Amino acid sequence: MKVIKDTLDFQIEEPSIISLGKFDGIHAGHHLLMDALADGKKRGLKSVVFTFSISPKMHFDHDLKMLTTDEEKMLLLEEAGADYVIECPFNEDIMHMQAVDFLKMLTEKIRVKEIVAGTDFHFGYQRKGDYRLLQQCADRFGYRVRIFEKKQFEGADISSTRIRGLLTDGKIQKANELLGYEYFFYGKVVHGNELGRTISAPTANLLPSADKLLPPFGAYAVHVRVDGREYNGIANIGKKPTVKGHYPAGVETFIFDFHEDIYGQIIKVSLCEYIRPEQKFRSLEELKTQME
Repeated sequence: MKVIKDTLDFQIEEPSIISLGKFDGIHAGHHLLMDALADGKKRGLKSVVFTFSISPKMHFDHDLKMLTTDEEKMLLLEEAGADYVIECPFNEDIMHMQAVDFLKMLTEKIRVKEIVAGTDFHFGYQRKGDYRLLQQCADRFGYRVRIFEKKQFEGADISSTRIRGLLTDGKIQKANELLGYEYFFYGKVVHGNELGRTISAPTANLLPSADKLLPPFGAYAVHVRVDGREYNGIANIGKKPTVKGHYPAGVETFIFDFHEDIYGQIIKVSLCEYIRPEQKFRSLEELKTQME
């Protein structure tokens, strides 16, 4: 998969099928678009995902947290089989570009044969471009267009906003159903204070990006991927209230039946179930008893 980011100076000459959107979370609703891209690949087209380096919503709402970091989004898109991912810089030029001009730019830079998008997709200045404009401009710019209704779950649309709400409420299993996979944290294991070693429970510590959505602080049953291998574990999301000092919110994971040194390695910690809120224990010994 080739990633083009922070620039509009690119050219894709191969006949392509392209999907447009924010793709925060790559949830079960997005899978309709990913399946359409996969179908295009079977017909000899290159699959292109066009998204933005920062969500337009996040540009205006700085408190908005994302379901996936850029790195996590790339992992999911690569697993989905994308050939190209274009992270368009959401700058002033793009913000004020008229919708038709946006399509003109897109088709000049990419040999677009087909566009797939959802009925909720908007683009161009003041979000005036929508799926109807994509259809109206198809003959002019020489592409075919396929539009998908939003996928529903239990009578309501699947959306990133809905999934954020479930995660914020600690409803991990329901959020996972809407995502189509387990909500996860992906990153490099960093050094903590290594107190886990003193109670025979060494942990792998991740420090999530500041714009990553954290569910309620507490203990979670998790799956952990290390170097292509899968393990079960228990993770605490929070700020280590039992330990003296102030710590940034992190994901601290004890991996069952695992004894390797993985500092500096990239791991994936996926949440299966919310067990209990974060607690402050009176001593490390009491914490050790609780962990056991």
